[in-house]
Amino acid sequence: MTTAACIQMASGPNVDANLLEAERLIGMAADKGARLVVLPENFAIMGKEEADKVAVRESDGGGPIQDFLARQAQRHDVWLVGGTVPMVAQADDKIRAACLLYDDGGRQVARYDKVHLFDVSVVDSDERYTESDTIEAGDRVVVVDTPFGRLGLAVCYDLRFPELFRAMAGEGMEIVAIPSAFTAITGRAHWEVLVRARAIENLCYVLAADQGGYHVNGRATHGDSMIVDPWGTVLNRLQSGSGVVSAELDIERLRHIRRTFPCLDHRNIICKA
Repeated sequence: MTTAACIQMASGPNVDANLLEAERLIGMAADKGARLVVLPENFAIMGKEEADKVAVRESDGGGPIQDFLARQAQRHDVWLVGGTVPMVAQADDKIRAACLLYDDGGRQVARYDKVHLFDVSVVDSDERYTESDTIEAGDRVVVVDTPFGRLGLAVCYDLRFPELFRAMAGEGMEIVAIPSAFTAITGRAHWEVLVRARAIENLCYVLAADQGGYHVNGRATHGDSMIVDPWGTVLNRLQSGSGVVSAELDIERLRHIRRTFPCLDHRNIICKA
């Protein structure tokens, strides 16, 4: 079995301060025996304005945030899911929200660009978000081999789109990491239901690392980072505050469940169309 960990933060506009906090929490996860660690969405910056992240965007392959992730993975001998990193986009005034995976030698082995952008008005509140103003959407499903099983990558609002996860399952996904920054309002209503549903539907482990707390920009995020098993059981969670939540992943048990309860093989022709 493998120990996995999700990190929960309340990131602010200062990149250096956020990286210092992330370093502390990655160290805590490693001390708990974690070999696979997931940081939340926007772990390196949640600016006062949405455009602040554009000013610190990086080119693929190098930059302070990417270098930090590579060092931490190598130093702590962990596979590290780097939340989201603001990366260069085609438009000069936008970023790609890239979820980067590093192996335990500090090498980047996968990149997933957030596909679904949070352009919504939150029901029964005055909160409004238009991520498409500053983020350029990705268009690719990412599932990769790791020593712990086939790992899929998704980000926050992606959680509401089961077809993305079913596409990952079609590529053999056994574990999915979902770095997130769910709002406090939508999180209270839907976070646990969605996380557990994605685990149950796809008979997979879900590592859901969320931002959790109050941010300088006035935003409140939900927290409740959790690790859920293929039967939908919450193995561990951290409801509030910065910290680390960890649990053991038993891939052999997952494969046994898939063999004896093969609902992924029972989709009929209508579902497959």
